[in-house]
Amino acid sequence: MTFARKLALIPLAAALSPVMLPAAPAAAQAQAVPMPGELEIYKMVWTTMAAVDHANATGNYSVLRDLSAPGFQANNDQAKLTQVFASLRQSGTDLSNTLLLAPSFRIAPRMEQPGLMRMQGFFGLRPTAINFDLYFQWINGQWKLFGVAISPAQMASQVPGPAQQPAPQQAPPKRK
Repeated sequence: MTFARKLALIPLAAALSPVMLPAAPAAAQAQAVPMPGELEIYKMVWTTMAAVDHANATGNYSVLRDLSAPGFQANNDQAKLTQVFASLRQSGTDLSNTLLLAPSFRIAPRMEQPGLMRMQGFFGLRPTAINFDLYFQWINGQWKLFGVAISPAQMASQVPGPAQQPAPQQAPPKRK
């Protein structure tokens, strides 16, 4: 199953459609919602990875759910989150290793709409990289998880080396 297809199965799809943001003017919302700096963004990704890792290890998704935005909570009960993360949990993927690296972003963190930020990327762990697609909603002065997709991906087992140099050609023998 590809990462893009797996995304549709994660709470993200359910959380985005029914939740409407407050009806304040977009300009006022944009001013009230700060774009976090690089370290804050890393912290948001790392804490999400840690929360999902702990939930997978214990089978208890209540803390992940309780720390999330109200829209996420409304669309995802304990049973649904257990089902959604079943394949990740069964794969035995250790998400705690993501805390050792800075994430790389395929889609730089950006506002999808006022008060809703998206970031998509990966952790280049070997042999199994970790892909993520995260949404955060600005709620009462802080960013809360609104949608999450996490999937392992196999990395190449060998790092490509320098390009092979062609063997030097010998000069043709001289004729006498």
